Amino acid sequence: MTQPGSSPGVVVRTLQRFGADGVATVDDPVAVEAPLEIRVNGRGYAVTMRTPGHELDLAAGFLVSEGVIGAAGDLTAVALVADEEQEGWERHDELAGDVVEATVAGPGALVAMDRQRHVYTTSSCGVCGLASIDAVTTTSRFDVRTDHASVPAAVFGTLPDTLRAAQAAFESTGGLHAAGLFAADGRVVVVREDVGRHNAVDKVVGHAIRAGVLPLAGHVLQVSGRASFELVQKAAMAGIPVLAAVSAPSSLAVDLAESAGITLVGFSRGGSFNVYTHPARIDGLSS
Repeated sequence: MTQPGSSPGVVVRTLQRFGADGVATVDDPVAVEAPLEIRVNGRGYAVTMRTPGHELDLAAGFLVSEGVIGAAGDLTAVALVADEEQEGWERHDELAGDVVEATVAGPGALVAMDRQRHVYTTSSCGVCGLASIDAVTTTSRFDVRTDHASVPAAVFGTLPDTLRAAQAAFESTGGLHAAGLFAADGRVVVVREDVGRHNAVDKVVGHAIRAGVLPLAGHVLQVSGRASFELVQKAAMAGIPVLAAVSAPSSLAVDLAESAGITLVGFSRGGSFNVYTHPARIDGLSS
């Protein structure tokens, strides 16, 4: 059951809690993982496992990451499909969930048809169709290398705590990732949560493109976990010049950030951080 007054991303499950005082039966909030089907121009494109909430942002951001859309005008409509119109779910009752229909104009419609896969994907993988550094750097509409954003070094020490403070569902479940978009001075633009770290970023990017503010020049993307290739890819596709993570980056993430011109920061917590690529954007960084 859903906890009264909670978000749709949280349910309550009964469990046995073992401790020094013995065993107790308790109700505990748990993060929801459920499928979302994304259709493009009436055809199934992909199904991703996600935490319910901000479905339209998720679908729009996912299509940015895929290179299907790059500006608000490319997405002429996006809406949840009514339950009675969700054909096909009767074959997968255990996966019954929401459907988002996106209407795409321009060359992105052909990209969607060419890259269509309509497969089930987990919340732990990025499922991006752009699987190499060359593919990302040649497909992104935005050249991040020309972005001369300047972010005070002190800002990076504040972002993780600001992000954590905005994670309402994480506070109750402990089971969600978060992504936050910040101005260069540390002001919050938008924060999103999801059981999948890549979904949280897609929800942030989707919010931006639906507001007509892509590319996200001069902004910082802060994520709650590690910096993987897929997250750097999503930053590049959205034109974000700075990506910061509270944990470590992967080697391929560093390689892509270097190639795409993204400033990649890792271990940004407790007032310290590592800069792996393009440090010139960080103002006040001592050598």
